[in-house]
Amino acid sequence: MDSKISTEESRIQEEFGFALIRLARRWRMRLDRQMKTEGLTESQWNTLVYLARGGNGKLQKDLANSIGIEGPTLVRLLDNLEEKGLVERRASATDRRGKTVHLGADTSLLLENFSNTALTLRAQLLRGVPAESLQQCLDVFDLIIENARSLEKT
Repeated sequence: MDSKISTEESRIQEEFGFALIRLARRWRMRLDRQMKTEGLTESQWNTLVYLARGGNGKLQKDLANSIGIEGPTLVRLLDNLEEKGLVERRASATDRRGKTVHLGADTSLLLENFSNTALTLRAQLLRGVPAESLQQCLDVFDLIIENARSLEKT
């Protein structure tokens, strides 16, 4: 602990970390419970969402990095999603050893259902929270993410 941080600041920082973890876990559990009706696990729908949000056609290793999982874990996920016809892997045009990952043709309705489910859940969970407060949280999260990135470089 930095000796320049007061005991009160330290307590608040510790509580913030635990609250953030609890919030993320509850939010994911709630969304996961609702997505089970689509026959997908959290890891599966999370992968599809990453692909849909700009990852479609990404190299497999870059997708794993974006999601924050190890390559072998992603391979198993993609195997399952490919069996369901939800993703397709293709040889990369730029990397002979790599494969790119693409959304399958049957994913548009599934992703629309997910988007609607997530939208409803967000509205329920964020009811009463002013937009300014959410923006302030996003600014704080961006700073924390940047701090984490700088630690990864050392």
